[in-house]
Amino acid sequence: MDLAGLLKSQFLCHLIFCYVFIASGLIINTVQLFTLLLWPINKQLFRKINCRLSYCISSQLVMLLEWWSGTECTIFTDPRAYPKYGKENAIVVLNHKFEIDFLCGWSLSERFGLLGGSKVLAKKELAYVPIIGWMWYFTEMVFCSRKWEQDRKTVATSLQHLRDYPEKYFFLIHCEGTRFTEKKHEISMQVARAKGLPRLKHHLLPRTKGFAITVRSLRNVVSAVYDCTLNFRNNENPTLLGVLNGKKYHADLYVRRIPLEDIPEDDDRCSAWLHKLYQEKDAFQEEYYRTGTFPETPMVPPRRPWTLVNWLFWASLVLYPFFQFLVSMIRSGSSLTLASFILVFFVASMGVRWMIGVTEIDKGSAYGNSDSKQKQND
Repeated sequence: MDLAGLLKSQFLCHLIFCYVFIASGLIINTVQLFTLLLWPINKQLFRKINCRLSYCISSQLVMLLEWWSGTECTIFTDPRAYPKYGKENAIVVLNHKFEIDFLCGWSLSERFGLLGGSKVLAKKELAYVPIIGWMWYFTEMVFCSRKWEQDRKTVATSLQHLRDYPEKYFFLIHCEGTRFTEKKHEISMQVARAKGLPRLKHHLLPRTKGFAITVRSLRNVVSAVYDCTLNFRNNENPTLLGVLNGKKYHADLYVRRIPLEDIPEDDDRCSAWLHKLYQEKDAFQEEYYRTGTFPETPMVPPRRPWTLVNWLFWASLVLYPFFQFLVSMIRSGSSLTLASFILVFFVASMGVRWMIGVTEIDKGSAYGNSDSKQKQND
């Protein structure tokens, strides 16, 4: 391991990243709270400000992927469609197989300048999580409870609010609903057999109702669906801990631009269309495993410097007073003070490890439990 690699693997570096993220995130959340005063006066100004505040948080995670770990991403796409990326609203359909596939979706948004305004369909519980969850609340993310009778109206209402959104955005959606594991895949294919649907080898059965209501609600506002199939070279299995340790991965992303007018408006036909799309995604993934490449022309969108600039700004803002406090505490020579600091350091280290642990694939969802089998109705 070279010197840079050794440095990146040190826990002290990880703790600095976490401190900057937490401290700056709470500051930004506080500023976002005060922007609520703008909502009744100028809703569009409120939205534009919060897009930029959101970028200050989410870009820190993208910085880790692109600048700290140096992960490379090659896009395989039609050169005729490429100039439209970043110039239009789009629904981005991502496969859900890797721990960092959400981060790759954010990186895609960042490369085309849409990270601040990009949206996701997220679990309702995440809205109560400090920093990212609160940030999503202020940027009007769409939250769902995964209970269709409750989501039917709430999701549709939230999507309707995005029809007059003043910023361009990608709406990222994982139609599989949870990350791929062999156990989840087995359960999913049991559902497929019961419904007479074709077997998928590399994906879970897509949940069609959320996709159908998204397409219906955003029609004439969103120009296209970007079908994205992600894989990593050399059988790499990327993890958030690997990114934090500075490990470099090599992502390949196949992107197909499908005009929204080509997608049926009727819910049943839209659902059938999505099932067909996932059969095609499965074939693309199979071809990748066989040949090591996707179809179409490989392109590498340049990484932008703003994620790094943003992190350096917040690091300089919050680290200086922290180090001043640390030096004064050490100079005090109090054994009680030093013991308290060591305890805080230990608790922080356990907290960091816990946050990383909850992203592991085998802890990602209760999909496939006996009660969920009965509720898998789409």
